[in-house]
Amino acid sequence: MAVNIPRIVPPFTQATARQKSKTIQGLWNTRDPLKVVQGFTPNSVWRNRTHFFSGHKSIVEFLQQKWAREQSYILRKEPFTFRDNKIASQFWYEYQDAQDAMKWKRCYGIEQWTFDPEGIMEKRMMSGNDVLIGEDGNGKGRWFEGLNPDEVDGVVIPEGHY
Repeated sequence: MAVNIPRIVPPFTQATARQKSKTIQGLWNTRDPLKVVQGFTPNSVWRNRTHFFSGHKSIVEFLQQKWAREQSYILRKEPFTFRDNKIASQFWYEYQDAQDAMKWKRCYGIEQWTFDPEGIMEKRMMSGNDVLIGEDGNGKGRWFEGLNPDEVDGVVIPEGHY
């Protein structure tokens, strides 16, 4: 299943770092591990919270487990700095936790990405924290409620959340 990923190569500018971040956002919002993995080198190295792994097979397995747990997942990414072949991005995503009575949660986090000369991600380092949305995770106050993934960029992230 080939995906048409725009060729955006380093060194990055403000415009290309944003374009790369939004391309990655779009891939992740498909929630399809076989599409997402195409943006990574075959031996890409990952740290996701407490998980350390590398390679396409491990990435696909991780994402399958992630999205089995994180139902109704919707994500927004915003780059905040870049240099040469690296981009740092902050993100917010909302989901219902299938392992916690389908409570709504929001993850706040930071990612640091390193790209090869062809613009394919060779390293992804992620740190994130989850919080309940609404009283006991009832979802009241969701930012992305009722939105399609292509609409999340129009949401104003409240002061203090970025």
